Amino acid sequence: MACLGERAQVEIVDRISYQGRDFPLYCITLGSPRPDVPVIAFFGGVHGLEKIGSEVLLSYLQTIAQLLDWDEEFAARLEKSRLVFMPIVNPVGVCRGTRCNGNGVDLMRNAPIEGVGNTKLYSGHRLSPRLPWYRGDQMHMEKEALALCRVVRQQLSRSSLTIAVDLHSGFGIHDRLWFPYASRQKPFASLAEAYALKTLFDRCYPHHFYKIEPMSLEYVISGDLWDYLYDEYLQQANHQALFMPLTLEMGSWLWLRKSPMHLFLRHGLFHPVLPHRQQRIMRRHLTLFDFLYRAALNPQAWAQLPPEQRSNCEQQALGLWYE
Repeated sequence: MACLGERAQVEIVDRISYQGRDFPLYCITLGSPRPDVPVIAFFGGVHGLEKIGSEVLLSYLQTIAQLLDWDEEFAARLEKSRLVFMPIVNPVGVCRGTRCNGNGVDLMRNAPIEGVGNTKLYSGHRLSPRLPWYRGDQMHMEKEALALCRVVRQQLSRSSLTIAVDLHSGFGIHDRLWFPYASRQKPFASLAEAYALKTLFDRCYPHHFYKIEPMSLEYVISGDLWDYLYDEYLQQANHQALFMPLTLEMGSWLWLRKSPMHLFLRHGLFHPVLPHRQQRIMRRHLTLFDFLYRAALNPQAWAQLPPEQRSNCEQQALGLWYE
């Protein structure tokens, strides 16, 4: 982005060819180049129809550019951390206004991981790319999914703490903040840290509007990229570090409840059509982003718990989400 100038590094991590056109996949990085600093990585546009996620991230980047012109505290944060953005993971889908990529594949059903339990058609299938939620070829992942995975692995490799935030829209009337697992109703290894992070957020912002929970409480899917990356991290990572993948699911059904006729518009189910509603969504999640940034810089409050406190958090989390 031009407004960031030399304060950001812009990399084309891959290129997608579709019908004679070339679509670059951009990764924008700000902050310290040291590999061990905390990282917050933001991803949008995995589903092309859900373009509001990309627009929220681009708006956040514009805010950061303005802050860096005068806010010394924010600049000091960046000296000891790194922000990473992939605002449009599925550029062909965004261009075409489709959930899938140019090959008809739902990128969030594309990883080699199977859902366990009560799976449905929308959980992912390999019947036909003409149907939504198509998982693609079992033998390989799509270029867009592989590019996202490369960015996450690169940032995870030596970072002390990585928080990934993937922005979506189109489910329910509440904004949800989901953590693994999506593929099975099983507590993930960082459940205690997820509960401690939720508790900290509840304390700091008691009137927030997010429902924080494991994704599998709502539905189970196959091929989830974040489950795939998290399981890979457990097998390979230095476990003195922490990887916390989060999915922000913006509750777009609330927008439809206020304007039911928008259901008949192509983007109406996933995007706030009215300008005032779009502006509200652009600013709605800045508090969450700032909180996660502060939390990444202060892990002792939630990610570096003494053994007894961690055990208590895990037991409370099990009672809240799994009993």
